Amino acid sequence: MHAGVLLLFQNYENKAPDDEIYWNNIQLGELADSLGYDSLWSVEHHFDADYSMCPDNLQLLSYLAGRTSNIKLATGAVILPWNDPLRVAEKVALIDVLTKGRFIFGMGRGLARVEYAGMRQEMSESRERFDEAAAMILRALETGIAENDGPYYTQPPVEIRPRPLATFEGRTYAVAMSPDSAAAAARLKVGMMSFVQGDIETVHLPIINVYRDTYREVHGEEAPPPLLSDLGYCHPDPEQVHKVTREYTANYYRTCVTHYEFGGDHFSSTSGYEAYGQAAQLIRDAGLEAVCDGFVSAQISGTPEQMVEKYAARKELIGEFGAQFVPYHGGIPYDLAEESFKLMSKEVLPELRKL
Repeated sequence: MHAGVLLLFQNYENKAPDDEIYWNNIQLGELADSLGYDSLWSVEHHFDADYSMCPDNLQLLSYLAGRTSNIKLATGAVILPWNDPLRVAEKVALIDVLTKGRFIFGMGRGLARVEYAGMRQEMSESRERFDEAAAMILRALETGIAENDGPYYTQPPVEIRPRPLATFEGRTYAVAMSPDSAAAAARLKVGMMSFVQGDIETVHLPIINVYRDTYREVHGEEAPPPLLSDLGYCHPDPEQVHKVTREYTANYYRTCVTHYEFGGDHFSSTSGYEAYGQAAQLIRDAGLEAVCDGFVSAQISGTPEQMVEKYAARKELIGEFGAQFVPYHGGIPYDLAEESFKLMSKEVLPELRKL
């Protein structure tokens, strides 16, 4: 099983200097390399440190390229509507050289109105912009020429130099949190990555099935395993796990609701985001705390034995998948996050390999 680590860069309630949060995340990234994880991912988020603050994950990963030796470095993700596709192609090619081929390209389309407004982009155009930009970037990385003549991006042919070290087939992902995005990832013939938001069987499996069915229909072959990201905490004492996750994992979800305005009614009237309107209605109907409890319960946390059992049960339910661990989130003290991360690495990671 592929095992990755995601750096979130969340300064919960702005309780620490931004640079302290950054160096804590970087230290975890370096640990992930030394502890034998397969991949290290970084988000892209803007304007809201309480939720997440990494305005340029390619720049961040370029630094980590010089601080690590073996781990693959990945964007989770570059939000294409906020970035010029030509510049994305050039930066991806460059970081592939700097990492000596250890780079994985992850892309997404974004979800928060505050970020779209700050980037001066129409959120209702995100699906079309993502689809057009993604196709242009992937062509450029394979052919070495960036060119496009579409409604959103007009690009005369230019050469991408330096060239990537190898094809990006098999090392490109798209974030898919809705059936629409899952189908888009499948059509692009890239991997699918999702952040666990609720019950796997009822919330995520239908989206995974859309991805798998579309991939099979379009390409005539089976899709690669999806990559699922959990905000986890590992400790020998189940009571400590309950205490910590009910505080810090819940903290993260509350900032998620605020940042994305999940309780609002704008998704239903925003083109390309209609599926999120159903989730917003659930929050309004069930109440924030009930949905928050469901979010916490859906993450894979626990004693090492409990975590292994949960990963095995998930595999039994959905088949092959990759695991992505988010150890530092929601204002959890860094020493607790690092202690949890080291314990998971020692006792859970070897068992994931066997799965």
